[in-house]
Amino acid sequence: MNGSTVTEFVFLDFSSSQTAQFFLLTLVTTCYTAVLMGNLLIIVTVLSEPKLFQSPMYFFLANLSVLDISLGSVAAPKLATDLVNKGGTISFVGCMAQIMTFHFFGGAEMFLLSVMAYDRYVAICHPLRYTTIMNQQRCLRFIIFCWTGGFIHGSLNAVLVARLPYCGPNVLDNFFCDFPQVMKLSCSETYVVEIFTLINDSLVALPNFLSLLLSYVIILATLCGRFGKGGTKALSTCGSHLMVVGLYYGPIGFVYFKPSSGNQVDKMAAVFYMVVTPSLNPLIYTLRNKEVKGAMGKLKNKCKRLLLL
Repeated sequence: MNGSTVTEFVFLDFSSSQTAQFFLLTLVTTCYTAVLMGNLLIIVTVLSEPKLFQSPMYFFLANLSVLDISLGSVAAPKLATDLVNKGGTISFVGCMAQIMTFHFFGGAEMFLLSVMAYDRYVAICHPLRYTTIMNQQRCLRFIIFCWTGGFIHGSLNAVLVARLPYCGPNVLDNFFCDFPQVMKLSCSETYVVEIFTLINDSLVALPNFLSLLLSYVIILATLCGRFGKGGTKALSTCGSHLMVVGLYYGPIGFVYFKPSSGNQVDKMAAVFYMVVTPSLNPLIYTLRNKEVKGAMGKLKNKCKRLLLL
């Protein structure tokens, strides 16, 4: 941070229209509440049901819920506060922390989605060896790898951006700090840093996306010959995961893999993958999964019995 004279950044409003700001505030508040309630419900359900917790698929699902809560909490609470106050600022250190945590949790979620795809690949294509391959120790190592990989990814981006000098201006055309917009405010040449951040992002996004694609091509090819009950259930589970992957990678690809325009569409896409997608994941998994719904029913009955005591 040597040479930095900017001590805070100012976020631009989404719109000057009070109606638009009220709509966005309602959307963000509703979705963030759903992020917290829905994902906490999944975590508690999995932890309260030993059969689910010992299953790799639901163990990974609980970790996905933890990441969804974390990712949703990076910017949503501050965005809601700024919409109420009709403007907002963030300190230099707070801005760098947002960059770090956003890419930390986002990178970890990319790794985890790939692990979940691999889990479905083993379960469908190698069912007899599933319990041997996806044992508890290996699942735990997968989770440690996801969180560690995300932390390294986020830390590298934050360090690269924080080392640039910022002499002014300090107005960000966004509702949270992310490195493409922040680097534009640097008063030095950013070409080398842009290349390093591009390499860092590509090393996380592209291998994970290609591994997801390969896993599901093999899975779908395997399921083509299965039309019984087992094949239908497997297809339903994979369908849920593919919906989550599409909702996550779609907006991210729209924002990061095209020239930055800094318009309202980019901002709304960012709102979608940071707030809306984490709120939809619990609905996608619970509405299409009988085991999760059954476990939630048991949890509800336990709560009722406790209240009656």
